[in-house]
Amino acid sequence: MLIEMNVANFRSLCGTQTFSLVKGKGDELATSNVFKVEAANEFELLRSAAIYGPNASGKSNFLRALQTMKHIVLESAASQQRGDRLPVTPFRLSVDTRQAPSEFEVTFLVDGVRYQYGFSATPEQIHEEWLLAYPKGRAQRWFTRVWAADKKQFEWELGSSLTGEKQLWQKSTRDNALFLSTAVQLNSEQLQPVFDWFKTTLRMSNVGGWAPSFSASLCENDEKSKVMEFLHAADIHIDDVLIEKKTFDPDDLPSDMPEALRDAVIGQMKDKKTLEIKTVHKGSDGKPVIFDFDEESDGTRKLFAFAGPWIDALENGYVLFIDELHDNLHPRLVRFLVELFHNSETNPNNAQLVFTTHETSILNQEVFRRDQVWFCEKDKDQATELYPLTDFSPRKGRENLELAYLSGRYGALPFVKKMRSAS
Repeated sequence: MLIEMNVANFRSLCGTQTFSLVKGKGDELATSNVFKVEAANEFELLRSAAIYGPNASGKSNFLRALQTMKHIVLESAASQQRGDRLPVTPFRLSVDTRQAPSEFEVTFLVDGVRYQYGFSATPEQIHEEWLLAYPKGRAQRWFTRVWAADKKQFEWELGSSLTGEKQLWQKSTRDNALFLSTAVQLNSEQLQPVFDWFKTTLRMSNVGGWAPSFSASLCENDEKSKVMEFLHAADIHIDDVLIEKKTFDPDDLPSDMPEALRDAVIGQMKDKKTLEIKTVHKGSDGKPVIFDFDEESDGTRKLFAFAGPWIDALENGYVLFIDELHDNLHPRLVRFLVELFHNSETNPNNAQLVFTTHETSILNQEVFRRDQVWFCEKDKDQATELYPLTDFSPRKGRENLELAYLSGRYGALPFVKKMRSAS
């Protein structure tokens, strides 16, 4: 479960930007959009949040920051070598930040324990890393490392609450790798839940959603009925989905594919099986008619691709971050996807959904609490600012959020200017 996220000096995000899923004031939609957390200090979290803003306002960069953090956690110790660069990009429009580290921090909950983990990094190395745990409600600092530039080495603090081969993990941690990742590589059981939150619980999708392969794999077993129920609930008139396993054939690759890319794909896919998806519709004579998957509409293909991750997240309590959820989807389908998270029957394990969108038809107090809506816009220095709707104190149950947003009350709108005539 995600509680809070902080990002600073990453792409268009200059100063520290804070995003929170902690329930604010107000009891509206409390039984559907909010859930209580069983932890040492009981509190309530939100099941979803929507982020609005004009194009190029930095919405995607906010999601990309979390994706980058996840990548560094999973890969810095496992696949990177000494000297490899880290995938961080600072805010480049200020001379003060171009050489400064990017900073990432998340606070989340695993098995009733709250963790606060973060690090700062430049492309060359990690500069700081820290982890606090709250197993009994009070903070325990498990570890901290800070780069001392004058000494050209890290200053370490390994807390007494952290058990295991701490000195070995410290000595084994490269400058461009995370201590968390290194310790887990070296069998730290205590840190494994923190690592696994990034690996398993946190799910990310860019614009366009996921590939259909996961949904297709569910259609090969008993989960197929869930996929079909999902599609039918979304008013997609597909009677069946057929999955065929096919040995990879290089002749199926596009003829104009660059040779180097073609060779790489062939090397990776040699002797592997691919899934071929067919959809079945009922003809006017009542007989089944089979279609290739790419004959379906973009929206249908996207919904099918969403089915597997959506079902998986709702069943397991995962955290989904999705960029431009509305892309290729009707507004009612966007609402359908969101409200699956707002229903304790379809979301029994308190999965969470965070998404960016331009779809304003769902921007109303029947769908969202006021603390579930966020905005992105750029300031005079072209730096992204992320702020909540609650900053404007909208009237509970009375304010038309969509109308107020589109009329400019909350900002985060594009300023469209007239163009000069072609003549």
